[in-house]
Amino acid sequence: MPDDHPTQSLCPICLQRIQGKRVETAPGVISLRKQCPEHGSFSTVIWRGDPSFFEWKRPKIPSQPPVCRTHRNSGCPFDCGLCPEHAQHTCTTLLEVTSRCNLGCPVCFAHSGGHSQDPDLSALKENLEHIRSTAGACTLQISGGEPTVREDLPEIIAHAAAQDFSLVQLNTNGLRFAQEPDYALELKQAGLESVFLQFDALRDEAFICLRGRALADIKNRAVQALAQAGLGIVLVPTLVPGVNTKDIGPLLRYALEHHPAVRGIHFQPVSYFGRFPKQPEDADRLTLPEIMRALEEQTQGLINSRDFQPPGCEHSLCSFHAAYLVTETGDLQRLGQGCCKLSPQEAAAGARQSVCMTSQRWKSPAPKDRCLPMDDDLDRFLARARQHTFTVSGMAFQDVWNLDLERLRGCCIHVLAPDGRLIPFCAYNLTALDGRPLYRRR
Repeated sequence: MPDDHPTQSLCPICLQRIQGKRVETAPGVISLRKQCPEHGSFSTVIWRGDPSFFEWKRPKIPSQPPVCRTHRNSGCPFDCGLCPEHAQHTCTTLLEVTSRCNLGCPVCFAHSGGHSQDPDLSALKENLEHIRSTAGACTLQISGGEPTVREDLPEIIAHAAAQDFSLVQLNTNGLRFAQEPDYALELKQAGLESVFLQFDALRDEAFICLRGRALADIKNRAVQALAQAGLGIVLVPTLVPGVNTKDIGPLLRYALEHHPAVRGIHFQPVSYFGRFPKQPEDADRLTLPEIMRALEEQTQGLINSRDFQPPGCEHSLCSFHAAYLVTETGDLQRLGQGCCKLSPQEAAAGARQSVCMTSQRWKSPAPKDRCLPMDDDLDRFLARARQHTFTVSGMAFQDVWNLDLERLRGCCIHVLAPDGRLIPFCAYNLTALDGRPLYRRR
């Protein structure tokens, strides 16, 4: 790769758009380097080792949003809303229903725990209708803060379910489900289909570091309550170097032990938003290929790093995924093609179908799937596939240090801003070194 391979980014100090380039700084190691005329140069590692950056990265075929709400004026990332320059339709929309939280996590991107007034139910109903008319039948993720602190959450979910989204999912720390086991069934009956459950480790030491308190038992009880209610569960570990990176394999095995209630696991390497008071060192970074290799090494080959594919939807440097069938012996049989096999055209054509399939796999299987007639091996395979699919994925969100505007324009995860605009997730949560936001609370 030439040293002057260009992209654009923002200055971490003044948030002005500046030129950058992706540079191979050591064999297999790619860094983003950028220069601000006023504040100097910055460098951040973005890729380490196999699978190779050059093999993984591929051109993206634009899939523009059906509705653009803003005009191109100042250019990316200052015209989000979405503007005509954005190159990806919405696959997931986050609706933040509160800024309150019953935890105070040091690694939280949302600065949750505030005391601002929650939007009222009528405003949220209008929000849901606006998302459905603007973004279409995307996945809806109800988020916060911690959404379960709202007593009217069942009504919010019921109205969301009536909008016919492809999936209605809750983003939660799980505390209330552990404390009130019947609450999960109440939300299931209201129309909730899937839960994105914050689940960083199996050890209290890691939880104390990342979340400020011992949570191992609470998280386990939350999984049991959600499983009893028949909700699809996706475990979501935030990975921080030196804290829980050795837990990657044990977390995956825990997820499989609680399958089919646990439908998958979604790893998120930590991003450094407004609560990190200095430029993170490269040692503070965990890149996607390192997670893929750790999955293979820490599961003794149960997972193969070559199983994973770049996304068919967002930019190829944003995420990885693989889908498996859990066999009767507990082994994993990969479904679909392995690393980097799809062309950009095939990926673009299958993007919506891929997202829809993932949404279906994150739901708990319908009870009727367990009682279908099985006349031959194909029937048995299909019946088991409906009940026993399992997804493994990871997503590297961007912060102001590693922001790549080429990646940002390919974002398919959008947050509904208070003024009704759909803002790409990484732009919405972006903060300067002093904590000043680009969009959130602006």
